[in-house]
Amino acid sequence: MTVFVIAALLIAVLALGVALRPLWRDNRSIGFAMTTSVAIVAGLLYLLVGTPRALDPAQRRAPETLADAVTQLETELKRDPNQPEGWRLLARAQAAQGRPQQARDAYAEAVKLAPDEPDLLAEAAEARALANTDHRFDEAAIAMLNHALERQPMHQRARWFLGIAQRQAQQPAEAAKTWEPLLAVVEPKTVESLRAQINVARGEAGMKPLPPVAAASASQALLRVTIDIAPELKSTLKPTDVLFVLARQPNGPPMPIAAKRLPVAAFPVTVELSDNDGPMPTMKLSQAGTVEILARISRKGIANRAAGDLESAPVAAQPKPGAQYSTRVDHVVE
Repeated sequence: MTVFVIAALLIAVLALGVALRPLWRDNRSIGFAMTTSVAIVAGLLYLLVGTPRALDPAQRRAPETLADAVTQLETELKRDPNQPEGWRLLARAQAAQGRPQQARDAYAEAVKLAPDEPDLLAEAAEARALANTDHRFDEAAIAMLNHALERQPMHQRARWFLGIAQRQAQQPAEAAKTWEPLLAVVEPKTVESLRAQINVARGEAGMKPLPPVAAASASQALLRVTIDIAPELKSTLKPTDVLFVLARQPNGPPMPIAAKRLPVAAFPVTVELSDNDGPMPTMKLSQAGTVEILARISRKGIANRAAGDLESAPVAAQPKPGAQYSTRVDHVVE
């Protein structure tokens, strides 16, 4: 019976994907919701029929469609509303069904219960924008994004959405400032499109565009950092892991002055940092004085520090031509 239920739900999800395919092309958020539908179904099944309460005959009926699962989850949340992940699953399911207002409201309930979760805050802010006819981020959504960045300053989605909100509010200079740090941490294939958006915002603000990457490539290396890894951690590396090498101000803001993102390869590896590697045009490595250099291996491939990542201890350094330092990735982030 369980296999049949799962199969039926997956078929419903696939059918929903076909129906919403045109919207997917035009709206990346709906597309994201569609790609997570299988996870939604799995979560709904667990909440509805995978808990000890399912031994109760009254709780034994499994959902036969995604809509049925949503209805049962709504009933479950009425019985016990103190389930942030339940509200989050409901919100995602509502979004996948093309019901943005209901998704917004479900996310609002989740945020009440988990107000400091950056991923949730970014999702809830996006849902508020999608629920508005003009897709604008309102004051509540902007407050969520700012709080997400207070908790995790380099949260990519929150920073991207906040920049959009700033452009909507006719604040292009602020939008460019919000987006520029992302250049050091996004996927390489995203850099050019992000630079284009930043330059549009800078143009609207009467600012000069960012210098072309090719023109800046001759900048002299100011830090040459050799990174090694402890043997007991080396055996845990995966092909999807990503190495970030960062230079930042001691006791300063978490945004790096210079950063490089590299696929994990053989260790030891040597990385050079220069003024070209600064995510913010107004802050150059050559102007920084003493910095801390740090190596982090991200399990998720993102710049945000997360539990389970591998990291080195910060090393004090003086950026200058010929400066060489070494660091060792030797502990797991708790």
